Amino acid sequence: MQVTMTDYNRPPQFDEDSQHTLLVAPDEPELQPPPMYQVLLLNDDYTPMDFVVEVLEDFFAMDREKATQVMLRVHNQGQGLCGIYSRDVAETKAMQVNQYARECEHPLQCEVKRDD
Repeated sequence: MQVTMTDYNRPPQFDEDSQHTLLVAPDEPELQPPPMYQVLLLNDDYTPMDFVVEVLEDFFAMDREKATQVMLRVHNQGQGLCGIYSRDVAETKAMQVNQYARECEHPLQCEVKRDD
């Protein structure tokens, strides 16, 4: 029995008579960033402004000043942007806000919309 060790540091040797096949690795797929989604609060006539500010501070880590600005945008323009996230994060935040608003008996609604 004969054991032959291959030296992987040496380039391969080819006979002139042998056929050569060139193997080319396929191009790497072009990766694109995942689509992002807006989380929006919608205005209603019943939810207190202080509750909206509380939600923005607790669920979106806004300071009081930023939360108040967004709350006023919701009040004056009908909706306000809470943040832009990946789909899973955006849907989770909207679900948490809607559930918390229901638990506190407020009609506040949060929705998710694809960011263009």
